[in-house]
Amino acid sequence: MKIKVLGAAGEVGRSGFLVNCDGTNLLLDYGVMFAKKRTDPPIYPLHVKPKDVDATIITHAHLDHSGCVPSLFNGGNTSVYCTPPTLDLSMLLIEDMLKIEKNKHSFHNGHVNSMLRNSKEIRFKEPVKVGNATFELRSSGHVIGGSTVLVEANNKRLFYTGDINPKGSRMLPKADLDIGDIDILITESTYSQTDQMPRKESESGLIEFANEVMDRKGTLFVPSFSVERSQEIACVLKNANFQHPVVMDGMALKVNDIMLRYPEYLKDMKIFADVIDDAVLIRDHGDRERAISEPCVVISPAGMLVGGNAVYYMQNLASDDKNGIAMVSYQAEGTPGKKMLETGKISFRGKEMKVKAPVKQFEFSGHGDRTSLFDMIKNIKGDPKVLTVHGDENSCTKFAEEIHEKFGLDAYAPKLGEEIAV
Repeated sequence: MKIKVLGAAGEVGRSGFLVNCDGTNLLLDYGVMFAKKRTDPPIYPLHVKPKDVDATIITHAHLDHSGCVPSLFNGGNTSVYCTPPTLDLSMLLIEDMLKIEKNKHSFHNGHVNSMLRNSKEIRFKEPVKVGNATFELRSSGHVIGGSTVLVEANNKRLFYTGDINPKGSRMLPKADLDIGDIDILITESTYSQTDQMPRKESESGLIEFANEVMDRKGTLFVPSFSVERSQEIACVLKNANFQHPVVMDGMALKVNDIMLRYPEYLKDMKIFADVIDDAVLIRDHGDRERAISEPCVVISPAGMLVGGNAVYYMQNLASDDKNGIAMVSYQAEGTPGKKMLETGKISFRGKEMKVKAPVKQFEFSGHGDRTSLFDMIKNIKGDPKVLTVHGDENSCTKFAEEIHEKFGLDAYAPKLGEEIAV
């Protein structure tokens, strides 16, 4: 078994790993990384020839794992495997990316349609044989339909975490880590150097902030990723018996519809359905204007304030100190959300504006933190070689060193383009 690292080496983004199983090539994820400047082109994983790929496996729908898969149909072909929710959400996010970033990508909607035609939906624990390899997906606890990948060939077993949240969430069950002995582990390292605030503390802090804003007759704006985070925040408010309207806007509404189609992937479908039934769903601009005319919580993309309906809400809410802004999503360097947290300012049409509404940040990550990642590795069976990926350079390098020190495993952070044999 040989692994070639095509992306996510010392970086968060453009995940891609080509696994050669005695001549059978499996591509694990093929994502895109957005440039720090919006004017710059996106960054893809290292190129692979579609004819050299026997099967492509998408762990989950986030664009840093799925966004480059259509390029495999630009003069080529492959079979794509993923869970049903992952396929639906990937289509939604990729089509939206192409709409927003017109002419920036090396592929277009025709290639997305080819991807859809060549996709095969599989369930968790459903073994698939391709050439000399067998693989199956296991639940990752990260987003609905999100999976890890277990590959077996020539009596060698590889486990790829993709993005993983071993503890699960309000909506998702824990990750399935009952995988037996493995020979190689490719693990994400995103939060390997930080322990997140306990979820209960984040939830109680958010509720307290929301109630403070409601007491002063304001609106709390929660910029949030449309896949999973928006729904999670709505569930937190519902669970706390929050007494004011909870408004959902933007692509989160389409994600709601997809999630409602797949009850078997949720921890408790009834709770989620009740949350959506109770929410105020924005269908047009008039709804938007009416919603913020009274105290409420608005949950809407974009989570990092990069475009989307967030621009409208920030323009209308940020200049009044009776309102509030709760940041619950990861803020990448160079994004408006990161800038606001660091400087208290935001730009509209080239003009900088001071944000007068109080801004608070709460941790609601869908990734495992330091403690849960170490717990996962501690319970892995076998004596695997460990590759630490999908984190900044320091996180990947330090995580590998610590894994070696704590567990005596052969662990290191691979470089882009590196090939590892097992």
